[in-house]
Amino acid sequence: MFWLIASTVVACFMAVTMIFIRLRASKQPASVKKIILPPLFMSTGALMFIFPEFQVKWVQVIEAFSVGVLFSFFLIKTSKFEIKNQAIYLIPSKSFIFILFGLLLVRIIMKLAIGATISFGETSGMFFLLAFGMIVTWRIAMLFKFKKLEKQLA
Repeated sequence: MFWLIASTVVACFMAVTMIFIRLRASKQPASVKKIILPPLFMSTGALMFIFPEFQVKWVQVIEAFSVGVLFSFFLIKTSKFEIKNQAIYLIPSKSFIFILFGLLLVRIIMKLAIGATISFGETSGMFFLLAFGMIVTWRIAMLFKFKKLEKQLA
């Protein structure tokens, strides 16, 4: 029970941090590097799968990653760029905060439901894959939008 509560608190902290990062990012021009680096940094978390308690079956990998891809559509819809002063900026969306907390709530409910049937380690692995699927898909979509505007700028 401790780990369930602790992981939920950490997830809430990460969501709030993400909101502040997103708001700050809208004040500076976007770049390919700023779009690509977060998923690369997050990919190091896959090292958890070296340990047997975090390993999941391939079916669970596909399920978790697919749910992440589905969740990413909400983030993709709220991520828009615009050209200002010969630079490309990410436009802050008012609905982003609500979507982020809504996704967090859905993830917590799913974690409670899934956590009752599989181990904490497997649950952790699956939710890492869910988050990774979400951020990779979202960032790829952002990269395409950014590149499209970059062509217009040139």
